[in-house]
Amino acid sequence: MDLELTEEQAAVRELAAGFADREIVPFAAEWDRAESIDLGIVKKLGALGFLGLTLPEEYGGSGGDHLAYCLVLEELGRGDSSVRGVVSVSLGLVAKSINAFGTEEQKRQWLPRLCSGEALACFALTEPGTGSDAANLTTRAVRDGDHWLISGSKMFITNGTWAEVALVFARTGEPGHRGVSAFLVPTDTPGFTRTPIHGKLGLRGQATAELSFDAVRVPDSARLGAEGKGFTVAMAALAKGRMSVAAGCVGIAQASLDAAVRYAGEREQFGKSIAHHQLVQELLADIAVDVAAARLLTWRVADLVDRGLPFATESSVAKLFASEAAVRSANNALQVFGGYGFIDEYPVGKYLRDARVMTLYEGTSQIHKLLIGRSLTGVNAF
Repeated sequence: MDLELTEEQAAVRELAAGFADREIVPFAAEWDRAESIDLGIVKKLGALGFLGLTLPEEYGGSGGDHLAYCLVLEELGRGDSSVRGVVSVSLGLVAKSINAFGTEEQKRQWLPRLCSGEALACFALTEPGTGSDAANLTTRAVRDGDHWLISGSKMFITNGTWAEVALVFARTGEPGHRGVSAFLVPTDTPGFTRTPIHGKLGLRGQATAELSFDAVRVPDSARLGAEGKGFTVAMAALAKGRMSVAAGCVGIAQASLDAAVRYAGEREQFGKSIAHHQLVQELLADIAVDVAAARLLTWRVADLVDRGLPFATESSVAKLFASEAAVRSANNALQVFGGYGFIDEYPVGKYLRDARVMTLYEGTSQIHKLLIGRSLTGVNAF
């Protein structure tokens, strides 16, 4: 059973659920096959305030707390994780970083457009050779007077071909995390090229790209945060971003449960619906437990964030559990569907494909176990 929500939180959840049922669920399979969502949905997300949640109204945000944000991402994740990813990255990783670390000029330049859906952003951290080891990224930014020249490449960048601005992390100094700086780079800057990545296992409706930088020139005013503090910007974004991923995973698990329960009541074998069979009920019960536990772990992170308390370890716990739970839930739902779960006429195969990447990005399950272990022991096992 869910904890009691405030009237405002319940209203936001209801709004998001209705939006998902009308604007996402009926088209999710089509978008999956086409490998692209309908980008018209972005401005609809902005019009409802979903792209400005937790951000100040003076910059075009819609306010609200982080639990309301998680409720929205649950519902978007229930509808289609590709849509959830658009919000998690453009708002969760980039717009929130601009709000936290940006100058007044940067906030007024970017936040109103990102909150309204007039523009999208991408988070350019991962590289072909550095995923988990982000502190050793090789993209470089070399100072040239009052400008910087950025050269290098990024890989698996969500929103990469759709974004109008990229939050790019590049080496400006010594090896390791102390030599990384962050820059807000318009994607139409000369020397900036984007190559779409197709043929993904899941999240097929989401734009994923490789980004290349060939002496891309940006002014020093494009730097987000202090020089050499880009890794701090990235880790702050990812700590909250893991909460976003966990919330989306709750959505996948909930969708898996809803589909499996519905199908179990409709499908007949041995003269009765399969809901009457004990081992089918076991599968449903396992999904229900995973949904409830993942949801509460995610909501705990949101509560800590809203109260201004430390939350990084709890965010890792929630992301680790919820991502693995989403995989289990989708897999159990597919088992309930039997052979029908293996064809895309039914949704559970897509849920499983979408869930699988959740254990990989924004920190693999193994990385999060190390982060949790470091918190428990004080020993860094990296």
